[in-house]
Amino acid sequence: MSTTGAAVAVVETDVVGWSRVKRLSMFFGFWLVVGALVGLAGFVIGHHHIYNTTREIPWGLPISTYAFFAITSTGLCLLAAISHLFGGNSIAPLANRMVWLSIITIFSAFFTIGMEIASPWRMAIYNITSPNLTSNIWWMGTLYGLAVGFLLLEFWLILTKHFKTAIFLGVLGALAEVAANTCLGGVFSTLAARPYWYGAQLPIYFLGCAFLSGAAATVCFTHFAYVLRGKKMPEHVFTSVQAAGKVLLLMLVLISVSLFWKMASYYVGGTMAGKTAADALISGPLANQFWIFEVSIGLVIPIALLLLTRLKSPLILTLSSLMVLVGMFFARLNQVMAGQIVYPTFGLEEAAIYAPYTPSVWEWLIIAAAVALTALAFVQGERYFGARFMETSSH
Repeated sequence: MSTTGAAVAVVETDVVGWSRVKRLSMFFGFWLVVGALVGLAGFVIGHHHIYNTTREIPWGLPISTYAFFAITSTGLCLLAAISHLFGGNSIAPLANRMVWLSIITIFSAFFTIGMEIASPWRMAIYNITSPNLTSNIWWMGTLYGLAVGFLLLEFWLILTKHFKTAIFLGVLGALAEVAANTCLGGVFSTLAARPYWYGAQLPIYFLGCAFLSGAAATVCFTHFAYVLRGKKMPEHVFTSVQAAGKVLLLMLVLISVSLFWKMASYYVGGTMAGKTAADALISGPLANQFWIFEVSIGLVIPIALLLLTRLKSPLILTLSSLMVLVGMFFARLNQVMAGQIVYPTFGLEEAAIYAPYTPSVWEWLIIAAAVALTALAFVQGERYFGARFMETSSH
């Protein structure tokens, strides 16, 4: 066996053959196949038949889910790169797993957007043959594709223990993801016709959400890794999880402050359309999912739990992180919906104010498939690469 092959072979861990891993893989695999079949059916019978999007609301649940996974991938990539680059810090032992999680979440994002676009193959072809250098969407797709390439090479080099080169590629991947993440924010923030999105804050806000989602995913999946093994988390690993929890708490406070001033800005200036969109979240058709999921579950309760337990409870850390991920999922949905929900004709006599949109069952099945893809890849990653994830030495 070659040296490289031997290095990779050593990565297999004792979770290989676990019955719970097999059962989970079958469960997640089932939902992945169901969602993929639904998405493929949409190409045949037409997306307009299975999605509840309209001319007024052309971007629905798949777009917001794509943004959620892409932003989470950016946060994971950034935290991993910082940990690897400045080795010896408390969060460094979790970095190898974060690289894998960044890869699988960006592929989940690609899966979601691929099922939403009517002709994804054209996007792949014309992205190369007819690039539009003035398009935020072109830069976003290109940079995320570049980041995936860097991350895959970095992960391979981690497995084969070429750590110095891996760190270099990890930094390049992080820079590409940051640029792609800001371009994702730019897709929304440069649309002057959508006052709720328009402005310079959104790309920076998305970057803050990336750190928040990345820290939450790190805590959650590290805990789940030990649940898979049926083992208690070692003290040195819990110390690393606590360090990720500190990042989580800091970003929760910063995102809460940012959200407050973002919403307040619509009521002290700007256009009536922007205020009307904000009203949809405060007291209108989006109020329940805004106050319950984005604010309460996603921000307020996790802050309270983390402060009360002082980051000393593994269970509360995981629960808070899971709540943050749920909140960030709905935050992306609220963001996408609020920017589109106001009718262009609002303000006219007897004209409707808000356009209706409720995600279809088929849309939810595609989202379930994207979540299943992440979960399946996580489980299989622990099965085959778990030994490398468990290493605590710095690079």
